[in-house]
Amino acid sequence: MTAHDARVALRTALSGPDVVVAPGVFDGLSASLVRRLEFAAAYMTGAGVAASGFGLPDIGLLTQTEMVERARMFVGVLGDIPLIADADTGYGAPLNVIRTVREYEAAGVAAIQLEDQAFPKKCGHLPDKELIATEEFVSKLTAALHARTDEDLVIIARTDARGPLGIGAAIERANAYALAGADVIFVEAPQGSAEIERIAREVKAPLLINLVIGGLTPLESTTRLRELGYSIAIQPSLSLGAAAYAMLTSLAELAGRDPALLLPSKPVEFFNLVGLAEWSTLGERYRTEGA
Repeated sequence: MTAHDARVALRTALSGPDVVVAPGVFDGLSASLVRRLEFAAAYMTGAGVAASGFGLPDIGLLTQTEMVERARMFVGVLGDIPLIADADTGYGAPLNVIRTVREYEAAGVAAIQLEDQAFPKKCGHLPDKELIATEEFVSKLTAALHARTDEDLVIIARTDARGPLGIGAAIERANAYALAGADVIFVEAPQGSAEIERIAREVKAPLLINLVIGGLTPLESTTRLRELGYSIAIQPSLSLGAAAYAMLTSLAELAGRDPALLLPSKPVEFFNLVGLAEWSTLGERYRTEGA
């Protein structure tokens, strides 16, 4: 199957009655297992790549080239399984977004996800996120849409406005991005089933939902998401969390320590295992010294 065929397959799945369930892939083993189990799609989780590939928290520390190389490897391992690829903020201004789309497209991804956070971004389930203006993101989104050479490459627009601005502002941004031409809309981190239902009612576009274990969004069933009309459900932390749990418990036993003292129950605790607290302290130090 060519990259174009994978994109067509994803678009065909999105137009069908079922929710496309896309587990997170973060290394060659996880991608191999997703292929073996014949999922409809896979999701390249930026958080998982940062943690597993580089030992870093998901706070915008990875570069475009690092992510593109990981995407290229995943595409090769996944074979016929379409890859939905996290591209964070597009790694800069509209010009940078153009190059990002070109590089991801050349790597063979079926879909690319862009978000409206300010750089450096944060995991969508961490606090204190900052946004760019709606108009600025629409410019970046328009650049992305014009940059693709294969019209079947799916462009996903993500808004992180729920945290800093509330659900109403998030839905307003979501509809603006849909009007600008995004193929799929992703409202990050709705809080509670009522918000998930409201997004489904009020956003006029195919929808993606992010189901993060221990995150801010309830883990709704695929059946319920199908009833509401969601098109894609990504599960970025499912296999990553299981792998981290297994490694922690076995290594703690080897070291003679209690694994319960280290096991994370929410995203911030997971990212602290790969240095979130230390990186945050550095960020605050230089923010203060530069003020």
